[in-house]
Amino acid sequence: MLRPPLLSPLEAYALWASTYPAHAHNPVMQAEERAMLALMPANLEGRRVLDAGCGSGRYMRHALRRHAAQVVGVDISPDMLLRADGELTAGEFSADIALAQGNLTALPLPDAWADLTVSGLVIGHVERLHDALRELHRVTQPGGIVLCSDVHPIGPALGWLRDFKAGGQRYAIRHTQHLYSHWHAACAALGLTIERVLEPMLNQADISTDAHFDRIALEVPVALVFQLRRAS
Repeated sequence: MLRPPLLSPLEAYALWASTYPAHAHNPVMQAEERAMLALMPANLEGRRVLDAGCGSGRYMRHALRRHAAQVVGVDISPDMLLRADGELTAGEFSADIALAQGNLTALPLPDAWADLTVSGLVIGHVERLHDALRELHRVTQPGGIVLCSDVHPIGPALGWLRDFKAGGQRYAIRHTQHLYSHWHAACAALGLTIERVLEPMLNQADISTDAHFDRIALEVPVALVFQLRRAS
């Protein structure tokens, strides 16, 4: 089988944004989201939350449903920000919501702004893990929580791609494999304590009966999920 064209995240999401779902839309995302939500505080009343790499605003909505006072979404893709804006301004939420374009390694927020920083399945789009975590550390207040997830490094090792279809063409998004040892070293250097690590696996119930996928995916974790805390 021919490998699909490999695109940068900016190129890929420009193509995908118009049809990108506003929810966890495949079994890997569903497994990742269950793990992330298990770590997200149940009550965010009075808290400021940053969704770094917000895409269509998936985790922004979860934070708002948990009564966050302020929620900011940042994404590199202007097309995905338009998608998020359309999803978030439909009238469901009354909290303070803002969207801004920015890179995960250069977030347009002041130091120590967020009580909770969330970054779901985004860090693999960044080549230098340390640079991304340094920026997430910077914008999170001392004692605050950073929730991060990525495609499990076993996936790229098995040849899995982060792919999608647009206009009848299959494409893949550039992804950098970050091993647990890389996370451990970066967190230790930055003063981020690794409090919990989850490695969710697929739920067979999420997989349609006619799905074509690597059956080994049912036997290995598909995401790596971290609860980190910035030192006080």
